[in-house]
Amino acid sequence: MLVTELLAGEHLADLVRTDSHNHRAVAGDTDSVGGLQVLARARENLIWDRTRHTNRLRNDLREFFPAALGAFPALAHRDALAVLAKAPDPTQARRLSVSGIRAALKHGGRQRNLDTRAVEIRQALRAPQLTASSATQTAFAATTRALVEVITSLNTQIAALETELSNHFRQHPDADIYLSMPGLGDVLGARVLGEFGDDPERYDSAKSRRNYAGTSPRTIASATKRAVLARHVRNRRLYDAIDQWALCSINTSPGCRQFYDQHRAKGDLHHQALRALGNRLVGYLHGSLRNRTHYNEHTAWAHRQQQQIQIAA
Repeated sequence: MLVTELLAGEHLADLVRTDSHNHRAVAGDTDSVGGLQVLARARENLIWDRTRHTNRLRNDLREFFPAALGAFPALAHRDALAVLAKAPDPTQARRLSVSGIRAALKHGGRQRNLDTRAVEIRQALRAPQLTASSATQTAFAATTRALVEVITSLNTQIAALETELSNHFRQHPDADIYLSMPGLGDVLGARVLGEFGDDPERYDSAKSRRNYAGTSPRTIASATKRAVLARHVRNRRLYDAIDQWALCSINTSPGCRQFYDQHRAKGDLHHQALRALGNRLVGYLHGSLRNRTHYNEHTAWAHRQQQQIQIAA
């Protein structure tokens, strides 16, 4: 093993000595973006932890309290956590009055539609269901109460990290450019910035930035076939953030919406269309950062609109 490591070190030294002109210096990000990456990844890790605990809670409820799944489609939501903390088993849930459920919802943070939601939850919790034995129900109630407390705590810590992440992101000199992009807010913008880094010389072209993000397509061609595939070697945290960015952008940008719809009309699946849109957005981001300009909807999509007019004519 030692001999192999020495040979590898010598080989790398030879590359630096003889081929240094073919290689670029390692990118040097600022301390600010390093802190953003730490905060963003810590938040994402907590979200993954919350998902694991929520899945465990869902599996337990499916075993002994299926009515709760009908009442609360999103188990990590504050409504579900507030009511399940008060009534973690079917027997206690059936005893809850509308006023009791309303009080739990208000304590959990809900401010609107309290009465309407309380009635809906009461009806769902009283739906007919098979019941487990008393001992089993008591045991599951204890595990439900424990999981509810863990998920509630995770929600609190995730919110705290999001506040800290937003404050750090707003202080970064590139924040205004990121926020000008359609679909990017403080948290999602911080995730994208943290993973891309802020060294202006890291990516020499939009293509290299796209390749790092994993959004640029990989084409495989032979004499008879041609396939366009997704890149599997990529920064997965960054790719996930860009996927969410593309999804958010179609609700705020007419150009993004039209681009997505056109890919869907051509037969692309939902995530294929999002990947293509994300690839386009990464290119726009690269141009904005390189030229120190904000995103402009008309500039970004005018050429495609002109092409559509020419085709229609």
